[in-house]
Amino acid sequence: MASVTYDSIWKKFGDVVALQDFNIKVEDKEFLVLVGPSGCGKTTALRCLAGLEEPTSGSIMIEDKVVNDIAPKDRDIAMVFQSYALYPHMTVFDNMAFGLKLRHFPKDKIKTRVNEAARIMGIEELLKRKPRELSGGQRQRVAVGRAIVREPKVFLFDEPLSNLDAKLRVQMRTEISKIHNRLATTFIYVTHDQTEAMTMATRIAVMNKGVLLQLDTPQELYDNPKNQFVAGFIGSPAMNFFNGHIRMHENTMFFNSGKFWLKIPPKRREALANLMNKEAVFGIRPENIYNPQFAPQNVLTETVEAKVEVTELMGNEIFLYMKTDGTNFVARVDPRTHFEIGDTAKVAFNMDLFHIFAPSLDPDNPVAIF
Repeated sequence: MASVTYDSIWKKFGDVVALQDFNIKVEDKEFLVLVGPSGCGKTTALRCLAGLEEPTSGSIMIEDKVVNDIAPKDRDIAMVFQSYALYPHMTVFDNMAFGLKLRHFPKDKIKTRVNEAARIMGIEELLKRKPRELSGGQRQRVAVGRAIVREPKVFLFDEPLSNLDAKLRVQMRTEISKIHNRLATTFIYVTHDQTEAMTMATRIAVMNKGVLLQLDTPQELYDNPKNQFVAGFIGSPAMNFFNGHIRMHENTMFFNSGKFWLKIPPKRREALANLMNKEAVFGIRPENIYNPQFAPQNVLTETVEAKVEVTELMGNEIFLYMKTDGTNFVARVDPRTHFEIGDTAKVAFNMDLFHIFAPSLDPDNPVAIF
């Protein structure tokens, strides 16, 4: 097993910077997920580790050994691709065994490893079939099984579930998590799906425009995002944001959006003292907006009036898509709510669970005050 270190990695494609001073230490046996929008650099980071791309500068280490000049086949890693990359003319057994045959493993050892990997993946009855005879989920299991037979130090996954339907994605991400626990090997996994990241990762690296914005546990990213981009990317539906100012009125601090005023709790006022009369962004997650009739007891709330534009009944909850003062937002409310499209309704914001973001050096990504 092995740790992985990205040390000041830069990667440029001509004038395009794909990775900017990228630094991460992936611990031995960790499940690290690289997440971010398309083009953020996450796959480039994975390919640099695999040896499929050469960093412009910086070092990549596996087990504290620099691997920049080591051929991909000698890095002792296995990679699972989005496209499965199975040989159509070979059986499942031969696809899984191919890498071992190239390394001249004895036939009995190849058979043992393939059968064991097939057992782990639940595909023992498929070993004589060819890829065209398999479903998408079965092909993905074969691709993962092919990586397992290698017994590598590090597993790399490049959006392996994006071609599967929603139900199968849920099943496969559970299976991959089980495999990680069973093999106790270092996993590095790339996805744009924050739900996959939240449910599978030991830690998540949130990236945008080639920059690592925050590296933390899933719960810490959810509870304490460092900036507005991370706050908006982690969580589904995404966090709601309202532009406005911090104001004082009659010795009470408020967030003023122009349309509504939210009273800031006393315990939060000291942190916002330097933002008085300045621009700020108020952030609140949909699950922290309630129908006032069903708001939790002993929670400090402030009421906002908005127009209901769309309702989505999810069974155990209702998503309300609402609009106030030109700003759209989403509330996840009690299923007993009976708001109708076109209604002007009041919702309650949980003032114990909100965030304030302030302008930073990056005008498009305010930093979190709390």
